[in-house]
Amino acid sequence: MRKALSGIAAAILMACSPQAGADTAVAASETQDAATTHPVSGLEVVPLTVTSGDTVHRFRAEVADTPEAQTRGLMFRTELGPDEAMIFPRDDLRPARFWMKNTPIPLDIIFIGPDGRIANIAAMTTPYSLDGVESEGAVSAILEIAGGRAAELGIASGDAVAW
Repeated sequence: MRKALSGIAAAILMACSPQAGADTAVAASETQDAATTHPVSGLEVVPLTVTSGDTVHRFRAEVADTPEAQTRGLMFRTELGPDEAMIFPRDDLRPARFWMKNTPIPLDIIFIGPDGRIANIAAMTTPYSLDGVESEGAVSAILEIAGGRAAELGIASGDAVAW
């Protein structure tokens, strides 16, 4: 809905502009899509925050909200920026188990409880490992960020995650 409203607002602004034309409308639409879709995964990108005490850490998170996107995750990706992330929302509350198959970069895998707070963090996971990384209890989402970033920022269990 947010995308539709933004598109309507852009169209209204362009219609009111004396210089607005078809080329301007196409360029504005392409810029908006590029800003909300990740160029590699094609997934929607949303703002995500982790609140640690008085500090708010901001990320741009790819939303892996289909079984296919969740299965692929960050496999085969060779880089992840310091403020980039991937969020795996879940429809049901249950324990989660992740692995690093075909993932060449270390990740911090952050398990988010039903209350929106971090339950536990699997820090600096080993690239390509088939060993399972598990949540401590049922989770509503899993967040992946660059390996070591959680410690660098002071992100810890109990911090609040919102997207």
